[in-house]
Amino acid sequence: MKKSIQIGNLLVAKGLISKYQLETALEKQKETREPLGRLLLSLGFVQNEVQLKLALASQLDAAFVPSEMLKPKMDQRLKELVPRDVALEHLILPLERRGDQLKLAIAKPPDIILLDNLRAITGCDITPVLATEDGVRAAIEKFYGSTGLEEVVSSSELDAAKALYFQEDDREIVDLESLVVAADQAPVVKLVDVLLKKAADDRASDIHIEPFQEKIAIRYRIDGILYALPPPPKQFHLAIVSRIKILSKLDIAEKRIPQDGSFELRYKGRKIDVRVSTVPTVNGEKIVMRLLDKRVELLDLEALGFEKDQLQIFNDCIKRPYGLVFVTGPTGSGKSTTLYASICKRKSTKVNIMTIEDPVEYQMGGINQVPVKPDIGLTFATGLRAFLRQDPDIILVGEVRDQETAEICIRASLTGHLVFSTLHTNDAPTAINRLVDIGIKPYLLAGSLVLLVAQRLVRMLCESCKEPVPVNDYMRKEYGFKVDRIYQAKGCKECRNIGFWGRVAIYELLPIDEEFRRMIASNASADDIRKIQRKKGYATLLTSGLKKVEEGVTSLEEILSIAVD
Repeated sequence: MKKSIQIGNLLVAKGLISKYQLETALEKQKETREPLGRLLLSLGFVQNEVQLKLALASQLDAAFVPSEMLKPKMDQRLKELVPRDVALEHLILPLERRGDQLKLAIAKPPDIILLDNLRAITGCDITPVLATEDGVRAAIEKFYGSTGLEEVVSSSELDAAKALYFQEDDREIVDLESLVVAADQAPVVKLVDVLLKKAADDRASDIHIEPFQEKIAIRYRIDGILYALPPPPKQFHLAIVSRIKILSKLDIAEKRIPQDGSFELRYKGRKIDVRVSTVPTVNGEKIVMRLLDKRVELLDLEALGFEKDQLQIFNDCIKRPYGLVFVTGPTGSGKSTTLYASICKRKSTKVNIMTIEDPVEYQMGGINQVPVKPDIGLTFATGLRAFLRQDPDIILVGEVRDQETAEICIRASLTGHLVFSTLHTNDAPTAINRLVDIGIKPYLLAGSLVLLVAQRLVRMLCESCKEPVPVNDYMRKEYGFKVDRIYQAKGCKECRNIGFWGRVAIYELLPIDEEFRRMIASNASADDIRKIQRKKGYATLLTSGLKKVEEGVTSLEEILSIAVD
């Protein structure tokens, strides 16, 4: 009670509550036996818990840490010092260890017995700092719910590996025999394994391992966004790089030039191709691993994101016996997946399908796939010329990059072949100008084009936590919404507090009819073609995205960040 009165008087002295409010709360406390701070909050005498904690921090001569600053050091194995159940029971969070000093965030007034027990358990002197209960609880869930790569092996394993791999002055041993030995050590193998498994569990498309002067950074690209992971100790960078190089059959002794390799990963019944790229930096080699999930269901045309009317148009066009279909969009927008799904739809024993790609991303049974090899003269153009002598029905060209490749694609489409390819343009109409700019005659383009498709990938809202937002008059007028509410991201345990989970494509389709052919042949501008596109009622990327917002699939902010009208 004495401590409560002291805290109460301090709040009165700071003008946060009145004497009458303090007396009222103390009388109420006799009945409920609740902590005074909680009573002051429930009675509405104090606006928020931050005010209470600041007052308590002043009384105890301790620091107050805002919720957003509750970020424990990830490379100090703090979870071994303070287990999760202890942290949750007492609402405490280890933040940092410096020698024999452990900084500890606490949500309740310090308990002398608890602090003494923690000193005995951790072997450290405790420096308490104050934080709000909600802040500490959320930080505990986030910290103990993540897996630092160094946590998959024991401290003794790490120490043993360091002793083997490093000299006393912490310089790395660089002779080849030591590199191979270190790369095959159990801790390093475990670290790389958990790196790949966690990426597969989190649906990451890329893993970045980046060396810096004082540390290494590990980041996953999930749904198009990079997220940082707790990294292992800096000393393990060379061993991790060597392990990955061994897996992908690269030269572990070569560190001066970029290298490319690959290996296959099998995990939880899934087959995943891992493409590895290394580049030398001033602090060592950076590695990027791209994970390509080879599950057949990922190539289902109906599941990619087409609206019902768009899917009908697309299916009609790819069933044609000849013509040219272009899918456009920036790198990483899902163009290859759309093309693969298209040829999966057409795959048959009666159809000869050939692809030329750089590189071959998905190996598909029943389809002849050829990788580009410029160093021996096998380019898109030379491969296409050979294809025309292979009696193909359908040809997929990974990308049209030059006039020669574009001309062969057009010639193939005009001589009875269905040709799929990609371009890097912002929308469907500008693809026409792009092809004319690289040297294609407009009349040839008009005679060969069947369909132009533009696409983007948008993040889908987490179904477990998305929250409704009422549609106001401005939103109805500006975006044409016909629903009373849309949804926005929130964040929960299921989606790693991101608010989004998975991606879906939005599409813009421009089927080439006789009116468009006349406009293309007369070298009409992209703006003129776009006007006719809107007049015919074909959805743009923005209108397709807004439809997904109305359906509750994604948020308005997500669409506006990637699509404009």
